[in-house]
Amino acid sequence: MENVKDGRDQRKDGIRSVWLRPRRTAKGEPPLTLARIVEAAVALLDEEGIERLTMRRLAERLAVVAPSLYWHVDTKDDVIDLAVDAVFGEPPPRAGRAGRWRDDVTAVLTAWRAALLRHPWAAGVPARRRPTIGPNFLAWMEFLQATLVRAGFSGKSLSAATWALYNHVMGSASGEVALDITDEERRTGQEQLRADRDRYPTLAANGYLYDDDWDGSFTTGLEYLLDGLEARLERPA
Repeated sequence: MENVKDGRDQRKDGIRSVWLRPRRTAKGEPPLTLARIVEAAVALLDEEGIERLTMRRLAERLAVVAPSLYWHVDTKDDVIDLAVDAVFGEPPPRAGRAGRWRDDVTAVLTAWRAALLRHPWAAGVPARRRPTIGPNFLAWMEFLQATLVRAGFSGKSLSAATWALYNHVMGSASGEVALDITDEERRTGQEQLRADRDRYPTLAANGYLYDDDWDGSFTTGLEYLLDGLEARLERPA
């Protein structure tokens, strides 16, 4: 059951991830299915955000009593883990069809970011303490790493390349959905930077607080990363 103090599962077996625990099965399994729970959870999260998700509110949405949910999940974290994986339910795009490995990486990371932006609550979830290891998400990671292996990465270089790209797409999406600044705050803040240009000359000169071209920054930053990775592959051993 859910720990009422902090919402974290304190199981005696030490296994907190819903993906690593065996599914409960019995003849008396209720008509409420796991698929219905996940569908309702994604809809609730999309509409109201992660802060508003509770087991009681989810049960109300499903027109059941809260204990019915615990046949399938132990905690709210389980629900979130399942919902995040549902966001990645579509298969990775262009899997293996592009002629260049860079094109495949670009395609999958662009689609990855788009999926997170369609479900803004999901962009901040991987920053929690539990790993994202649902089958749908793992299919995307498998495609990414397989593409990098095809390019020539292996061992520690494969791990470093994978997480550099992962951090780029997650940082771009989470930064975009988290930013909450008004036009007046931008204007006033930039005026303050200009007034203090002796201390912050570069920020004042380059419109730091007006820099919100998220799509352009993501695309250009990804090109920089891929240029660096490609140069690494071409470096003599």
